[in-house]
Amino acid sequence: MIAFEHVYKKYPNPVDMWALEDLHFGIEPGEMIFLLGESGAGKSTVLKMITLEERPTHGRVLAAGFDSESISRSQVPYLRRRCGMVFQDFRLIKDKTVFENVAYCLRMTGTLERTIITRAVSRVLHSVGIYGKRERFPHELSGGEQQRAAIGRALIHEPPILLADEPTGNLDLETGSEIMEILARLHLLGTTVLVATHNREFAQRFATRSLTLHAGRVVEDLFLRPHGTEIY
Repeated sequence: MIAFEHVYKKYPNPVDMWALEDLHFGIEPGEMIFLLGESGAGKSTVLKMITLEERPTHGRVLAAGFDSESISRSQVPYLRRRCGMVFQDFRLIKDKTVFENVAYCLRMTGTLERTIITRAVSRVLHSVGIYGKRERFPHELSGGEQQRAAIGRALIHEPPILLADEPTGNLDLETGSEIMEILARLHLLGTTVLVATHNREFAQRFATRSLTLHAGRVVEDLFLRPHGTEIY
């Protein structure tokens, strides 16, 4: 599903430094993997490599059937549609309701039929437990509810891969655990889930596997439980 083949990434600013060095690993379909490490370890850069927001300086990344070395510019939006993305700061459109925020992604990719939009948006909002708040605006929601809406938006195209960058960073422990349980249920339904976080407790509880990064290198690769098993 995802493979990094001897990937290096160098950022020119603020100094000429390597953000990633010789990353070489593969991720199987249906795994729930946690990327662990302190700030600056390279976790977010790994996620950006998968969606080609950033490209390798050396090496190549394979994701959802696309190859960073051969993908054309016109194919990048199709890759990103196959990789749902969830962020720490939610990134909801402030003047749109929950329903409109999720529907916006469909309209932007050419789906205009109202019945299709209503059915699809209702499905994902039910799946994340926020259908009852569909007419609320982001400022009327709690942090956990905003993140549920953001997950619903990420799921609208039914992507085989879900990427989450510190999805519980702005939430308290209890609410963060509820968000992780949603991601874990998606994993059990077959979605490949990759979570970047510094929270090792969540990794022990939810992950099938953890990759620990330090200074742009993988320093630990642990299989924690078989994927497809129940989570308690």
